[in-house]
Amino acid sequence: MGDASRFSRAVAAFDEANSADPNQEEVDGRAVPHEWVDAQRVSAWVLRLEPQASEVLRLASRCQHICRWKRPRDQYPQTRAGYLKWRQDLKRFHAETAGEILREVGYEEGVVEAVQALNLKKSLSAGGEVQVLEDALCLTFLQYEFGTFRKTVSEERMIGILQKTWKKMSAQAREEALGLDLDPEALELVKKALA
Repeated sequence: MGDASRFSRAVAAFDEANSADPNQEEVDGRAVPHEWVDAQRVSAWVLRLEPQASEVLRLASRCQHICRWKRPRDQYPQTRAGYLKWRQDLKRFHAETAGEILREVGYEEGVVEAVQALNLKKSLSAGGEVQVLEDALCLTFLQYEFGTFRKTVSEERMIGILQKTWKKMSAQAREEALGLDLDPEALELVKKALA
């Protein structure tokens, strides 16, 4: 890795920004900001999937959903088109926010643009680092959010979401997903989705 101090400052700045998330989640008996802990989980999955992950990939994993709460879904129409617009706007917002922080801590424009390309998930079909990041995001969702989220939508919709998630994942990530410690009801939904 390049300048370890600069990398540490970037991660600290990402974490500081995400620590302002008003949405709290209970972790080990204490309330923590959701996006703060989510970024750590995605980073951990990236390193589990790719222990020799590049500095760019490690940076992108820590800022993928940076300050997400500032662009709430309910500010867009509750339609498929509204959802897709929200997702595109979110990606751009995350990339712009990450770029500002990376420049502030001294990263050159080439690194900033490479991190932003991962934030925007450019060339997802090409595999490589963007696939590792996508896998980490999917596995974070399945491990930490799926159990709660599935209770907020119909079974039919949840099965569709699981099928779409599965299609985005690599063979390695699918194997990891099948090894997750899911509760019996969640596991049953996964089985239905994959049937």
